[in-house]
Amino acid sequence: MTNKTATLYTGMAQSLPKRIRDHQEKLIEGFTKKYNCTTCVYYEVCEDKWQAKIREKQIKNMGRDEKIELIKSKNPLLVDLSSELF
Repeated sequence: MTNKTATLYTGMAQSLPKRIRDHQEKLIEGFTKKYNCTTCVYYEVCEDKWQAKIREKQIKNMGRDEKIELIKSKNPLLVDLSSELF
């Protein structure tokens, strides 16, 4: 998730559409609400929650430039991908 100033948020969810909607409607206290991160520019699907947790940690340990490169490799125009999920 990101915002207009390109702040990046990385997280995982069992139901991605629900989680994105919750962030967009600011129902979840914390980082995304504070920084208005409401645009989904990247996501991955994992086989199970353990793989998702491992991948989340890998992404969180990346530097900002590496994260942006990863995002742009799948979404070069940084369009909101929420519509693909709803």
